[in-house]
Amino acid sequence: MTIQKEVSLKSFNTFGLESHAALFMEVHSIAEMQSIITSETFKNNEVMILGGGSNILLTRDFNGLVIRNQIAGIEIISEDEDHVFVKVGGGEVWHEFVLHAIDHNWGGIENLSLIPGTVGAAPMQNIGAYGIEIKEVFESLTAVDLKTGETRLFNKQECQFGYRESIFKLEVKGQYFIADVTFKLTKSNHKINTSYGAIKDVLNERGISNPTIKDVSDAVISIRQSKLPDPKEIGNSGSFFKNPTIDKIDYEGLKIEFPDIPGYVVSDNEVKVPAGWLIEQCGWKGLKRGEIGVHKNQALVLVNYGGGKGNDIADLSKEIQQSVIDKFGIELTPEVNFI
Repeated sequence: MTIQKEVSLKSFNTFGLESHAALFMEVHSIAEMQSIITSETFKNNEVMILGGGSNILLTRDFNGLVIRNQIAGIEIISEDEDHVFVKVGGGEVWHEFVLHAIDHNWGGIENLSLIPGTVGAAPMQNIGAYGIEIKEVFESLTAVDLKTGETRLFNKQECQFGYRESIFKLEVKGQYFIADVTFKLTKSNHKINTSYGAIKDVLNERGISNPTIKDVSDAVISIRQSKLPDPKEIGNSGSFFKNPTIDKIDYEGLKIEFPDIPGYVVSDNEVKVPAGWLIEQCGWKGLKRGEIGVHKNQALVLVNYGGGKGNDIADLSKEIQQSVIDKFGIELTPEVNFI
C-alpha cells in the first residue's frame, strides 16, 4: 500500500472541483483496509472514504487521509432456476455492474442504469430511479468497522433503508467502510418496470411493446442522457436535492394556489413533490453565475462549468433552498454530502 501526499482530488469528484488531500491511498481488499486501520497514519488523521465521488461537494482541502475504495470483483455466490445471488466489490463502477448484469440476463437493476458512483456507495443512500430502489434487490453487505477493523455483515433490515438514506448516512455515519454488496437478481420471469411514463414513451417511439431488461436499460440511458449533463463534459453530481415529501393537506392547499404543481401519492397522508419543478418555478433553471450555475435542461442539477468553487455551489444551493421555502413553504434537503 502506498500513501501519497498532497494529491489533487479534481479527477476523483464528478463536480470536477479542485481540492487537495494531505494524504491519499487506494484500498484493493478487506485485508488492506484492516491493515491501514491499525496504522498511526489512520489513527492520527481525519479520514474520508471515497467511492466514485459522485455524491460529494468539496468545499475545502482535506487535511487528513482520503481512502479510495478500489475493491473489485463480481462473483456468483449461489443461484437457482429463478434467482442469482451476486457479490460485487465496493469499488466496482455501478453502471458497469448494471451492464454486466444485463449481459448475463440478470434482472432487477436495469432501471438504475447510468447512475454515477460505485457499488459500495449505492446502499449508503439507497439509490433509486424510474420506479426502483436498490433495497428491492439488496441481500446483504460486508462492512469494515473503522474503529476495530472487524468485518460485519448487514442484512436488508439492519441497513434501515429509507428514501435516499440508510443507517450509513444516519446512525452509523462515518463508522464503516463498505467492502462488498450482495444482490438478489432474477434469471427468468423478470419483473419489467415501466411505471415511469418517460420509459413507456421511449419504448413506444421504438415500437417495443414487450420490452426486455436491455430495452428498459437502453430507454433509461437515453432519458438520462437527454436530461442530465455528462460529468465528463460539465461537472455535476446529478440530482442535488431530494424530492420532498409533504403532508397531503399541505399539498392540497398548494394545489389551490399553484394548480400545476405535480405530486405523487406515497401514502394516505403524504405526497412527494418534484424538487426540480419547485426550483424551476423559482426561476433558477438555466442560471449561470460565473463558472457555476443550474443546468438548462434540469433545474435539479447544479453544475460547475470549469473553475468553479465548492463554496460558491454550496452558497447557491442555500439560496435555492430559501427561495423554495419563501414561495412554497417547502424545505429542500440536499442529496449531496458537503465536505
